[in-house]
Amino acid sequence: MAATGRTRYTGTAIGLHWIVVALIAAAWALGLTMVDLPLSPQKLKVYSWHKWIGVTIFLLALARLAWRAAHRPPALPSSMPAWQIRAAAASHALLYALLLAIPLSGWLFSSASGVPVVYLGLVQLPDLVGRDKALAELLKQVHVVLNCALFVTACIHVAAALRHHFVDRDDVLTRMLPFIAPRRGEK
Repeated sequence: MAATGRTRYTGTAIGLHWIVVALIAAAWALGLTMVDLPLSPQKLKVYSWHKWIGVTIFLLALARLAWRAAHRPPALPSSMPAWQIRAAAASHALLYALLLAIPLSGWLFSSASGVPVVYLGLVQLPDLVGRDKALAELLKQVHVVLNCALFVTACIHVAAALRHHFVDRDDVLTRMLPFIAPRRGEK
């Protein structure tokens, strides 16, 4: 899909982006701490919060994809080399894929573990697979590996945005920031 003449993403795209970033940070923080907690009502509560955040990220990722399909992003700087444009497209595609695959892998892991996912404590999601201890162990590892891939991809994404801002001095970063206007007339 071709880009528009806009210099910024829409407010909806910016809002969804930063909400998902905050939710990912929260899910990672919970995920890293919850496994070491002793079995208790508090541990079960933290696991529930982690799952609720994962389901929310999945739903927001679908919303972002739908919004993106209907609203073209702003044009990339004309000074960007073709390889960077291809790399940006590939990294965005990978980020979207991971935002969908990670919650699904967690849901599959919960299903295989025999522990239901009850979204916000209100809506029990159907089990995607039957209880299977060996499959649960495999899915747990898949969930961890996918999260590691998201961490690396997100770090590259942030590094590229910072490079564009501080080295290339273009508006790639500012067009996604909610309160900073993009630079105009710079390369």
